[in-house]
Amino acid sequence: MNNQIYDVVIIGGGVCGTGLLYTLSNYTNLKHIALIEKESDVALVNSYTNSNSQTLHFGDIETNYTLAKATKVNAGATLVKNYLLTQDREQEIYTKYHKMVLGVGDSQIEKLKTRYQEFKQLFPNLKLLNRSEIADKEPKVLESRNESEDIIALFTSEGYTVDFNRLAQSFLAKSVVRSDKNIELLFNTKVQQITQESELYRVKIGDSQITAKVVAVAAGAHSLLFAKSLGYGLDYALLSVAGSFYFAPQLLNGKVYTVQKQKLPFAAIHGDPEVHDSSIARFGPTAKVLPMLERHNYSSMIEYFQTAGLSIKAITSFIKILADPIIFKYIALNFIYDFPIIGKRLFIKEVKKIVPSIKLHNLSYARGYGGARPQIVNLNTKALEMGEAKILGDKIIFNITPSPGASTCLQNALEDTERIIDFLGNDYQFNRQKFMADLAEDLTEKSEQQQLTTNN
Repeated sequence: MNNQIYDVVIIGGGVCGTGLLYTLSNYTNLKHIALIEKESDVALVNSYTNSNSQTLHFGDIETNYTLAKATKVNAGATLVKNYLLTQDREQEIYTKYHKMVLGVGDSQIEKLKTRYQEFKQLFPNLKLLNRSEIADKEPKVLESRNESEDIIALFTSEGYTVDFNRLAQSFLAKSVVRSDKNIELLFNTKVQQITQESELYRVKIGDSQITAKVVAVAAGAHSLLFAKSLGYGLDYALLSVAGSFYFAPQLLNGKVYTVQKQKLPFAAIHGDPEVHDSSIARFGPTAKVLPMLERHNYSSMIEYFQTAGLSIKAITSFIKILADPIIFKYIALNFIYDFPIIGKRLFIKEVKKIVPSIKLHNLSYARGYGGARPQIVNLNTKALEMGEAKILGDKIIFNITPSPGASTCLQNALEDTERIIDFLGNDYQFNRQKFMADLAEDLTEKSEQQQLTTNN
């Protein structure tokens, strides 16, 4: 490698790493940036199209979000939405659908009514639908449903299904075109070690190393492994949760969710049309615990145990979490969902809560689909920590699970850019005003007008 000292080295080329690269490239005066990715291209792990539920989460119909969390997530997701509305002309990064969450029975109905009153000011497009209105939007949701079963839905037309792989590619393309920057992309490059020497970091890659003033690690579950190697995050471990999906023919016109189960940090089952093919519905995700940092990558098992540790605190923390009857039953059942034959017969019971008329032959296991989401375990409290997992060090940032993942990638990039500028000192600036002007205003109406002009 050359003797270049980079202002920032970003480790991890998923949608969060490329979102940070986009922000640093376009809104700061940093000149020298490197992106290191162990795969052959960006967004081939958890940001890959097959590895996630393709959903841009705002917090409006996610019933496990408090109003405070929804307010924060909505601000972050709006940045991504506005990027899509202004940048997605020919790239086909997203498809817009309506979305709803179903409330069935007295308890869930009361919960959604209360939620509507609390959230309607934050989400002006949110509506309460009665049975006939649900049938108008989603006929299959009411088909074969018991007439005596009370049901309502929280509904909004603002539903975005996103190909986060293509979004990451878009971030990358809009970063490397900057002629005033020296941006080095290192693909097929695995980081072996990060060390700090005086005011600089040495990042070892193969037989070489590169030098940086600041390091931002956006490598998912691997971020905690890197953090621990430098003495950070020693009181944390990971519960790695893998999500799988089932396919069905077109049964839904939009995204349909169920009410989140109490005490569970894992998403309730929902149905979504595929981002690039509305004739296919994807149901899931399931959630099973696997000792792996990456789904379908068995070599990451060793790294998982290096990250989790085999200390008494780690073992007792896992036992305490998994001993909770609700969590244990849920995880055990979700593990079986992946089994041939029996898994589909059990999983269809969950899908029938959305589409009562679905038949067993309509469902097929989405082999090779699904990713792994690391849930942080606090070894001191012996409990799962919900939400964002970020560790800050001396001129280094470790992003493990920016909550809720890809939906807040630009908000996460904004916050990390401010930290990076603070790390680097007075000679460096972030044009936050331009960033906000480009992405934070409500561009929906503006984009629709542009689309009409283009069509005419």
